[in-house]
Amino acid sequence: MSLLDAFHLIRPWALLAVPVIALLWWRIRPKPQAATQATTGLAPHLAEALATGTSRRRRLYPIDGVAAALVLLTLAVSGPTWSRLPDPFQAETAPLVVVLKLTPSMTETDLSPTRLDRARFKILDLVARRAGAETALIAYAGSAHRVVPLTTDPGILTSFLNGLSPAVMPVEGDDPAAALSRATDELARAEAAGAILMVLDDMAPDAIPNIAAMDLPPITILAAAPDTVTLPQLDGLPGATVVRLSPDDSDLDRIERALVSAYRAAQSEDDTQLWEDRGWWLAWPAALLVLIWFRRGWTMRWAALAVLATGLSTPQTARADGISDWFWTPDQQGRRAFEARDYDRAAALFEDPMWRALALFRDGQYEAAAEAYAALDSAEAAFGEGMARLRNREYRAGVRAFEHALELRPDYPEAAQNLEVAQAIVALVESTQSQSDTGEETGIGADDVVMDNESGLGEQTEVERSGAGDGVQSAEEWMRSVDTDVSDFLATRFRIESAEAPE
Repeated sequence: MSLLDAFHLIRPWALLAVPVIALLWWRIRPKPQAATQATTGLAPHLAEALATGTSRRRRLYPIDGVAAALVLLTLAVSGPTWSRLPDPFQAETAPLVVVLKLTPSMTETDLSPTRLDRARFKILDLVARRAGAETALIAYAGSAHRVVPLTTDPGILTSFLNGLSPAVMPVEGDDPAAALSRATDELARAEAAGAILMVLDDMAPDAIPNIAAMDLPPITILAAAPDTVTLPQLDGLPGATVVRLSPDDSDLDRIERALVSAYRAAQSEDDTQLWEDRGWWLAWPAALLVLIWFRRGWTMRWAALAVLATGLSTPQTARADGISDWFWTPDQQGRRAFEARDYDRAAALFEDPMWRALALFRDGQYEAAAEAYAALDSAEAAFGEGMARLRNREYRAGVRAFEHALELRPDYPEAAQNLEVAQAIVALVESTQSQSDTGEETGIGADDVVMDNESGLGEQTEVERSGAGDGVQSAEEWMRSVDTDVSDFLATRFRIESAEAPE
């Protein structure tokens, strides 16, 4: 949806005040008077000399500035808008599926240390920038496989990304169309429309027609190849933005701008989201017009009295905490801090309980956020409490919160979906506890520290190590073993998926 198509007024009925303002302006504004012969019996040249100032006519009057300011304020009240408010429970950027090419060419060392390593670094930097946003990972060569589904946990992405190499791919070749098809299926599971980031060093020209025929979301391509390598075939990919991998963060900046554009475009087409009122922009030119009232000869006493009466009719508690309080309310200051991702400060500033609870949630203060949501009686607050309880690993309390949200609003699909997830987690934990108290059957390693979040609500339990292998690994050895295990796991899983795939 284009900006012009999305533009409309939230409260168009406010424009009914414009004719009233125009009528008052026409009645109050001084009318030009025809020159009259004030004296008789005088010579024409003497009469003209006595009538001083009649040849100059005043063009602007104080009522002109007042009327213009009132019209601007009326337009502001009408609520001009062209974009929607972001959903506070979703990330501020579109869900992203990263499609990574894993062919032998990605191990070339013309980008130090290798093309694949540089691609990993960029993906990890992008994930760090998109804190709280959903990201999935698809790997492809001759076949395409989902490595990680949409998740907000950067740790999961990091561990699996480090385990990827061309050796784990079961089929040799280059099939980007299959990877894009899997990425599209993954985005279909998201609550909001998203985008695709392809990280590759080249694309076969014969794959372009197949991709062009597909119905795809916005695609951004990060070319992990040196500038000496030309990629003319990528320019023929319709609707794709090609970004060259750079040694600085300029490539990430371009990728983020593309993702934000995709998210805003998706919001404009989401009928469930509220429109963002942009009328406050018109308050600035109205304030500039009011400034001319201080000019000599432009003061309108009745207008000043009206403004004074309006201000006295809505008394507020005086605050002098700083210069910001002269211009912004606490909620407005909290929103500015929230948009700057200073969630702790935003939580301290917000007076609106829902926004304060959301700021606590975004800051990771899940227990405090759950208590703030629990103090409110609405379906949205119960949903927020459930999300905070799950993040705080209070799964049974999360189930109760989502059930309460559905009691208040039975047609709440997000609450119903999260209720199923919370119930599945509770069932899994109870099943695990009933199987064994030692943790052997659940794969808990010796001397591991586990969290019993259902019975002890976070109580730490140590399980003794028995048998051989009591040696202590260094951090480097442990990380290397983890990476090896992830690579073996992915290679096995991909081979099984490739064998089960239909011919």
